[in-house]
Amino acid sequence: MKNKLYTSIGLMSGTSMDGVDVSLIKSDGIDEFTNVLDEYYEYDEGLYKELINLRNSVLKIYDLKKYSTELNEIEKKITFFHSKIIKEISLKYNDEIDFIGFHGQTIFHNSDQKISKQLGDGNLMSQLTKKKVVYDFRQQDLINKGQGAPLTPIFHNLLSRNMNIKHQVEFPICFINIGGISNITKIIKKDEKLEENLEAFDSGPGNCMIDEWVRKNSKNNFDQDGSIAKSGKINQLILNQAIDNFRMSSFEKSLDIKDFDISFARGLSLEDGCATITNFTAYLIAKGIEYSNGNNDKNIKYLVCGGGRKNSFLIQSIKDYLSNKININLDLIDKYNFNGDYIESQAFGYLAIRSFLNLPISFPKTTGCETPTVGGKFVKNF
Repeated sequence: MKNKLYTSIGLMSGTSMDGVDVSLIKSDGIDEFTNVLDEYYEYDEGLYKELINLRNSVLKIYDLKKYSTELNEIEKKITFFHSKIIKEISLKYNDEIDFIGFHGQTIFHNSDQKISKQLGDGNLMSQLTKKKVVYDFRQQDLINKGQGAPLTPIFHNLLSRNMNIKHQVEFPICFINIGGISNITKIIKKDEKLEENLEAFDSGPGNCMIDEWVRKNSKNNFDQDGSIAKSGKINQLILNQAIDNFRMSSFEKSLDIKDFDISFARGLSLEDGCATITNFTAYLIAKGIEYSNGNNDKNIKYLVCGGGRKNSFLIQSIKDYLSNKININLDLIDKYNFNGDYIESQAFGYLAIRSFLNLPISFPKTTGCETPTVGGKFVKNF
């Protein structure tokens, strides 16, 4: 007898703060999954600037209280923006939507202090949309002594089965998500217990340093396709100094964009700074890949998703750093009939279903939590 299938909308607004990725999926929360639609909704320029400025102001835990009025105001704006999306999607889809997986907009994350603040009012969204909402996905993991991130590995596990069956990709299978922060998931075998079979960690910066450099030194918000970096020249001396001065002390700690600083490139031109920072980012991602690979000599596929996969200069730089690792193969996930822009939004639709079913979304080897943890707050406010 098959498990019941639920319809869920996943909403993901990442650290680029430029808009919302939306996915509508059908799943049983375990091993059945169908993607119905994916869409992107861009924030208007005013909201985008408000978010960037506020994130730049909230640097320490006490800033959450200091800027509480501003945070409350912008949380309402974000919730109204997301709720409008839900109403538009509902008009396009005739069947009942069971759940909304509402990630919200991360404004502050510090796993040491057990704080991960996502702006987004699940109660208000439920009232506005007349839908059941699951939100605040990270807090329960933090309470259970986890890092609160990454949360997508359980969904990567589901996708790995598709890769294996439909595309004959052999295990172990790895996923690299290059968003603001990069993270890596490794699924070791096909049918092991989840807590033994899933490994994941934040591996370093993704787009965050590149985006910040471009925003501060041009009228653009990001380096589209890596074109700015391609037109520049890597300053090898500054790059080597940055590498020497920065060490990932451990891959057991979740990361925030505020953990990284672009000041080492100060004084370089837009193009040269972008090339140097992009190469530095690639170096750290490559080190994370080497760490995940360990002493394995078997060929292993790394499937790249997230906005950073479109930066061809970044991807080539990662490959260059791994050129001596002949068993490591990087492929864009898009080659396997998945849109790499929407893996995270699909994941949060899936996590909402698992949360409702009281199934764990994080595990000791993915976030460092003590035991497999059910995350997310469920609300029906209508």
